[in-house]
Amino acid sequence: MITKELIDRINYFARKSRQEGLTEEEKKLQASARKEYLEAIKARVRNTLEEVKEQEKCSCGSDCKCGQEH
Repeated sequence: MITKELIDRINYFARKSRQEGLTEEEKKLQASARKEYLEAIKARVRNTLEEVKEQEKCSCGSDCKCGQEH
């Protein structure tokens, strides 16, 4: 789940990395936060794709998907 705290943590590490650099421990924490964020995005995409339903083709055989007989 993407929370404000997760985004704040990612942004904190990004700023610190640009300004003064990160320790090895901070690099691991940054990688962990990024991985958590990406997994949450992937889960959202999977859920969205599972909810998508294919529309029936028109009876004329075209791909207009208007649902009307031609």
